Amino acid sequence: MTRFHAPIAQQIWDMKYRLKAPDGTPVDGSVEDTWRRIARALAAPEAEPEHWEPRFYDALADFRFLPAGRIIAGAGTGRSVTLFNCFVMGTIPDSMEGIFEMLKEAALTMQQGGGIGYDFSTLRPRGAPVAGVAADASGPLSFMDVWDAMCRTIMSAGSRRGAMMATMRCDHPDIEAFIAAKHDAARLRMFNLSVLVTDAFMAAVRDDAAWELRFDGRVFRTVPARDLWNAIMRATYDYAEPGVIFIDRINAANNLHYAETISATNPCGEQPLPPYGACLLGSVNLARLVRDPFTDAARIDVEELDALVRVAVRMMDNVVDVSRFPLPAQAAEAQAKRRIGLGVTGLADALILCGLRYGGDRAVARTDAWMRAIARSAYLASVDLAREKGPFPLFRAEPFLASGTMRGMDEEVREAVRAHGIRNALLTSVAPTGTISLYAGNVSSGIEPVFALSYTRKVLQPDGSRTEEEVEDYALHLWRATQGDAPLPDSFVTAQTLAPADHVRMQAAAQRWVDSSISKTINCPADISFEAFKDVYHAAYEAGCKGCTTYRPNEVTGSVLSVPEATEAAPQTDTGADVVYLSDPLDRPAALEGHTYKLKWPVSEHAIYITINDVVVGGRRRPFEVFINSKNMEHFAWTVALTRMISAVFRRGGDVSFVVEELKAVFDPRGGAWMQGRYVPSILAAIGDVIEEHLIRIGFIDGAGLGLKIDPTAPAGPGSASRGRSCPACGAFEVVMIEGCKTCRACGFSNCA
Repeated sequence: MTRFHAPIAQQIWDMKYRLKAPDGTPVDGSVEDTWRRIARALAAPEAEPEHWEPRFYDALADFRFLPAGRIIAGAGTGRSVTLFNCFVMGTIPDSMEGIFEMLKEAALTMQQGGGIGYDFSTLRPRGAPVAGVAADASGPLSFMDVWDAMCRTIMSAGSRRGAMMATMRCDHPDIEAFIAAKHDAARLRMFNLSVLVTDAFMAAVRDDAAWELRFDGRVFRTVPARDLWNAIMRATYDYAEPGVIFIDRINAANNLHYAETISATNPCGEQPLPPYGACLLGSVNLARLVRDPFTDAARIDVEELDALVRVAVRMMDNVVDVSRFPLPAQAAEAQAKRRIGLGVTGLADALILCGLRYGGDRAVARTDAWMRAIARSAYLASVDLAREKGPFPLFRAEPFLASGTMRGMDEEVREAVRAHGIRNALLTSVAPTGTISLYAGNVSSGIEPVFALSYTRKVLQPDGSRTEEEVEDYALHLWRATQGDAPLPDSFVTAQTLAPADHVRMQAAAQRWVDSSISKTINCPADISFEAFKDVYHAAYEAGCKGCTTYRPNEVTGSVLSVPEATEAAPQTDTGADVVYLSDPLDRPAALEGHTYKLKWPVSEHAIYITINDVVVGGRRRPFEVFINSKNMEHFAWTVALTRMISAVFRRGGDVSFVVEELKAVFDPRGGAWMQGRYVPSILAAIGDVIEEHLIRIGFIDGAGLGLKIDPTAPAGPGSASRGRSCPACGAFEVVMIEGCKTCRACGFSNCA
């Protein structure tokens, strides 16, 4: 039986990927059963499934090939879920009827577990006239708010909240409002935002030229291009959004340039897709393929890599046939083009095992060679499938061969495509692999560098005690197993010690052989100057990248995860991640201390009284339960339900401050009220304000509250305040920015579906 390399890997398998009966009884007795379930399901479309099932199983064994989480969790279960991770939805018509038809399609897609991407550039700008109703348009952002509210209410399959990407062209008249949207921390929290940047705009920025903001042929305003670029950069510098997508480069390089136009991506950006396009993802685990690690002979066996890639392509092609789709248009699009996104994970670990420093010349060259080998094997495998099963229906030889990716292929591949066609229109992509990388033994994620070589995961037990578990990076684990306490070589670098230029070089090296795109975050130091920060984006553009996403820790976005500086004697570790995750709820003591706060909602005759009781765990005061009472019986049912739910969350442990964020983001369709000089969007938001102030008062969270003022004499509890953002699923302070997604290393939660 396979031994998981770390307890966290087994926990993630059990929690996210293990098939269980509705009552929670495990169906998959072991991870081998999970692999067997997947292999059997994906072999079903074959003429000889009994021939391919063991080969598919071998590819999955030892975590060598990692299908995306949707496939691992859903294949062979009989459940009505999609095996595709994300979708770009249909073009939004510039009409009220069309907008809400698209909203319905989005809801149906998220209900089955798919994340979605939308281009909101098709909606007329705010203030533009609406013919026939004597009114002005409210603009794209108002409808993005509607999408955001819808997404909050839908839990996608597998209990993962939906993720969304919103894009807008750099010449849309509302682009400045789009850029600034995330300045309000409570707005568009379910969206990732990216600006579609054209080559013409980049030229205008270079030349310090004027830039027209236009819609439907009409110029609304003209702005200096550099001012607009600086606005994008300043928002990203301060708030980590929006990202930048070089849309003209994407369309010019697209294998299907003759059959589609792309204007949006999936939520994490690695799959630029046409309307109703879907991303089907899987990753080759390079870290598991290195032979003779930490020696001069360290290498990846190219024949083994070729064989693995060829089997992976066949498996992913079969997913197109066995998966369900939320909408008929999505199924038709997938069948017409048979797009797959085969990528890699564990690249940084593989480089370490081969003695290569991430971002160095030798590492860049090796990355280029590995990615070329993968792309070449994938294309030849797809040609073989075309000979056996037929090419994708929209294949046209000459325009396909003229695409950017095919121009870089050697003559053998080009001749094979010309002679036989190809089964899959696009084949390669580098997706976020945060959760499956943890599941595979904490290998480095995607093409990202190692974030931290090790960190301490603290788990709060029901009796209030804490256990500690060291989570090691895969390469460090192998080093310690084979080299003991020997000093770490220079190849053991982490995201904390790399320059942004190192990230850009690695992304560009991989992009050359990726026909879709790459989800990657370029980590920048907190003290990087604004001018140097902008240079990162120019470097990415000049290097041929299709997009750029950065993360700079600061007071607005938070530090996400503090990692102490490494010393020569010890690897870089995180010893301060204060994880307070509970598997069982806390028991209630016989007596608790608490405070009761009076809340007077202006539109209600009777006040609401909110009682919050606390418990001290591990020397730190934390909320335990909430009671809400009022003479107004109109709200009785929902207040009882609310108190039971919030109290249940509190008793599970973790940094439950996300409850405050959820309450404060609720907007009452009947309107809110003005309280103490500011607008509060709902009575639930007002309750969230009170809870927030209480958590600040007892020292559970840090920072001055923005809500209602409460009794300043309320005693603060013992313990220190939290140190930045925590995981909304488990409360751990182990959220890291990986490939454009906030990912929790404690439980595997990701804000990307």
